[in-house]
Amino acid sequence: MKLKHILSVAALSVGASATYAADSQDPVVIPIHNWSSQIVMSNAVGQMMEEAGLFVEYVTTDSQAVYESIRLGDVTLELEVWEGAFGASFRAAMEKGGIVDVGDHNAVTREDWWYPMWTKDACPGLPDWEALNDCAEVFATPETGDKGRYLDGPVDWLKHGKERVEALDMDFVVINAGSAAALWAEIGSAEADKRPVVVFNWTPNFAEAVWPGEFVEFPAWEDGCDKDPAVGPNPDALYDCGNPANGYLKKAAWDGMQDKWPTGYCLLEQVNFTNPQIAQMAKLVDTDDLEPQDAAAEWLDANSDVWQPWVETCTG
Repeated sequence: MKLKHILSVAALSVGASATYAADSQDPVVIPIHNWSSQIVMSNAVGQMMEEAGLFVEYVTTDSQAVYESIRLGDVTLELEVWEGAFGASFRAAMEKGGIVDVGDHNAVTREDWWYPMWTKDACPGLPDWEALNDCAEVFATPETGDKGRYLDGPVDWLKHGKERVEALDMDFVVINAGSAAALWAEIGSAEADKRPVVVFNWTPNFAEAVWPGEFVEFPAWEDGCDKDPAVGPNPDALYDCGNPANGYLKKAAWDGMQDKWPTGYCLLEQVNFTNPQIAQMAKLVDTDDLEPQDAAAEWLDANSDVWQPWVETCTG
């Protein structure tokens, strides 16, 4: 995500002139993070709420700390709770109280090590992780010596790539990308000469339509792999398994939202996106180079049959 896109949405957006008596005129506070689908989705839902007569404010917020902010009522909601990335932070906030689970999207998520299909030519045993490790030298760079290079997500995404490499005794060096855009640049630069690369990736996003590829198959995720060393193949280490292969994508809200903004809470309950819809939102920014608020407006204009019934359900 380009910095200008992040900064452009960190501002107050004034809602429609009319508000429903049951809803507060205080703004619904929607957080903005650092990946495209979340930014566009947040703008799209914000514009839906304005259509329903609410006021909306967007704030740039850390994607892990946001759950504590929601719990305290400083932020009103979260539209993309990815199981693999944010499940632990979400559960910790739920245990403290003040935040509610508002249901799942139809979208199924996955976040893990990934490679474009041409990489298989150099390492035909893929997607098996042990085959990847046997091919580690294929991914070596001057930066990593005789070990393979794995480009992980930004540090604040907490993907635990280094811990997994240690837990599974892999011959890889983990390098953190500075942004999502750096991940796409890595794949794009490798495409010209079909250089083998392995990077952090996720679905849904636009990349799957641009660069066909596969996720590396690590030991299957088991509950507790991130908390109990006894879970997973290495009894002495955490993070020795892959992320959930069919992860949830949830919505969350401050537990006071329903009373303060009943129309907004109703709309949040209705919101439900699919993988292709979310990938299209990301594409409008990452490929078509629209500003997030413009991408949201374009998506809404092209998909009125999807979201207008949600607004009508909550305002009719």
